[in-house]
Amino acid sequence: MTLTLFKNGNLAAAGYPGYDAVLAEDGFIRAVGKGSELSLQLSGNRAAVIDWDGGHVLPGLVDAHVHLGMHGMKLDMLDFTGMTSKEEMLQAIKERAAVTPPGEWILGLNWNENEFSPAAAPHISELDAVTGEHPVFLTRTCFHAFLGNSEAFRRAGVTASTPDCASGAYGRDSGGELNGWIYEDAVQPFNAVQPAPDYAALKQAVRRGITDALSLGLTAVHTEDLRFLGSVETMLRIHRELREEGLLFRTHQLLYYAYLQEVEQLRLSAGSGDEWLRLGAVKLFADGAIGGRTALLEQPYSDAPETSGIAIHTQEALNDIVSSARRLGYPVAVHAIGDAAARMTLAAMRHVPLQPAAALPDRFIHAQVLNSSLVSQMRDMRLIADIQPRFVASDFPWVLDRVGPARTGYLYAWKKLLEAGIPCAGGSDAPIEPLSPFLGMHAAVTRCRPGEHHEGYLPEEKLSSQEALRLFTEGSAAAAGESLERGRIAPGYRADFTVADRDILTDAEELLEAKVRMTVINGAVAYSAG
Repeated sequence: MTLTLFKNGNLAAAGYPGYDAVLAEDGFIRAVGKGSELSLQLSGNRAAVIDWDGGHVLPGLVDAHVHLGMHGMKLDMLDFTGMTSKEEMLQAIKERAAVTPPGEWILGLNWNENEFSPAAAPHISELDAVTGEHPVFLTRTCFHAFLGNSEAFRRAGVTASTPDCASGAYGRDSGGELNGWIYEDAVQPFNAVQPAPDYAALKQAVRRGITDALSLGLTAVHTEDLRFLGSVETMLRIHRELREEGLLFRTHQLLYYAYLQEVEQLRLSAGSGDEWLRLGAVKLFADGAIGGRTALLEQPYSDAPETSGIAIHTQEALNDIVSSARRLGYPVAVHAIGDAAARMTLAAMRHVPLQPAAALPDRFIHAQVLNSSLVSQMRDMRLIADIQPRFVASDFPWVLDRVGPARTGYLYAWKKLLEAGIPCAGGSDAPIEPLSPFLGMHAAVTRCRPGEHHEGYLPEEKLSSQEALRLFTEGSAAAAGESLERGRIAPGYRADFTVADRDILTDAEELLEAKVRMTVINGAVAYSAG
């Protein structure tokens, strides 16, 4: 029996005003109360003592939607986050080219032309002007659109005469020449010619992602890394080795549908694993993203009436993928941003319904453009909404021009989802957005960007501070089938705690300044700022 007394904390945010201590036994919470009283419960048993030093104690925060390996890899890539012009982008590429051996790839990510003035990304000719010796490949902030220079297109074997694929496209100017843009699955030839990281690099990326997550107060993440790691066996091996090396962190692994055959060969079942790694739903995409106008809408984009977006799969193909997952006993987690993609997703889920006794729920990922009928169907089907509050800060106000006033009633409508009784799990979608859960909570509560002070974008959809916190605690636990094990500070629950340096629930602006003092997982200190 291992006993640990955590003391001198402020537990008001966890629902225990006046209490300051938790007694944990073998990784589970045995009692919550005052330190002086809990000390008496030890009855002479020896216990380790952890001093929270006045920190504000939250249930262990969990990000329900990340790409952990890519987040770790991002820390070594050219990052355009926060840049405000294409000239700034081009200068950063030029500087990276100056220190990169000729012929090696220059990779970058997180550019967003909607933040530029004027709102324009670099043209292929402008990329060529800053470096012709290196292939340049840049991933937009949504990860559904990309930019390449001429050398990257040459290596990929793509020319102006290359036809678009069914679920992707190449950008072209009015004369039919390539302009550098690459959309959705048209990216595959570019991925195929980039040098693949070896096992050591993959493992280091996951390690780096975990280390960063712990420092941000995350006790776990729900992650989909198979497209990055390349195989289920590699994923399992990396996480096993990191645990053996002493890195404490929990992951709930979503399995990209293209790896279902390997899942079947390894005889892995949904929900299997241990307290450190569990297998979750089968992940697939129904559409793209609003930023690159690849999210699939029922009606054309208001600012680009020539397109309604891109369907990644036909309805028949979507049905078949869901059927394959069901055959192996898996729920599905479907990326669906536009209302047409939402309709197709719900139809595919109904095509072969999830068994009522299933341990894990189906997930509806993103759910950014909906309507009342779709929300009613989601409620009746008992889905989990896998939402990313931080998208509000990144996408407004330009998203209003994309969808037009007729579709704003159910645009990023987190409050309506909760009021409809749909459980919502909060995530960042890192590396697309910053990994910090505090930034996600700030966006959910204020519907503003950091530094802005107004009533909020579509303010009727603001969440209370407690609702925002529950997205990253009880909501994430529900999505992982762990509602009776995680998400609360209560006897019988796992001893998972995030300790902040201040009260984050009274004033939303404190979320922007909050720092993590300690991250505790299964009763063990996994990160300490000291």
